Amino acid sequence: MYEPRDSDQGAVSGEPGGGMPGSATDGDGAVGYRGVTACHAVGISYRQLDYWARTALVVPSVRDASGSGTQRLYSFRDLVVLKVVKRLLDAGVSLQNIRKAIEALRSRGVADLAGITLISDGTTVYECRSPEEVVDLLQGGQGVFGIAIGGAFKEIQGSLSHLPAEPAAVSVEPGSPEVAEGGAVGDELAARRARRRAG
Repeated sequence: MYEPRDSDQGAVSGEPGGGMPGSATDGDGAVGYRGVTACHAVGISYRQLDYWARTALVVPSVRDASGSGTQRLYSFRDLVVLKVVKRLLDAGVSLQNIRKAIEALRSRGVADLAGITLISDGTTVYECRSPEEVVDLLQGGQGVFGIAIGGAFKEIQGSLSHLPAEPAAVSVEPGSPEVAEGGAVGDELAARRARRRAG
């Protein structure tokens, strides 16, 4: 079960929560990271990444796979959420409870996520937005471990410093073979096929 902890200040999900500075978060959505890069940055297998995408636990927000030959592209925020999922799984939290926690986090912006600490007793996941809430939760006998999402930001930023990224949107001439039927930019393999068919 997932339980948000309401702070006295009544933080609203659209308000910044003390975001982490840095180009990776400032430009969230400007670049995307392929599945292999996401796996390296987060420390998970490609099989886990694929399963989580297919079961809609963490769906890539830049570009989802749309058929054979297309590549998923994950945003920086997606990678942070993937890291949180991995940590919760490593701590023994059930996938059902992780899914509830992640659904609640999906509505948050990058800056808002950085101010959240997740505390769990292995069964329930609690969202804390201030140090006082963390202390209150621990004093109440709840909580066995915590995940400061701001810390996950820093880890992902460090991992991405030597991993490749690609632009989320590539400018392509209208009518060129690189543009797929739905107007989305296809990958390199699809572009080659289209060029071959065109002659």
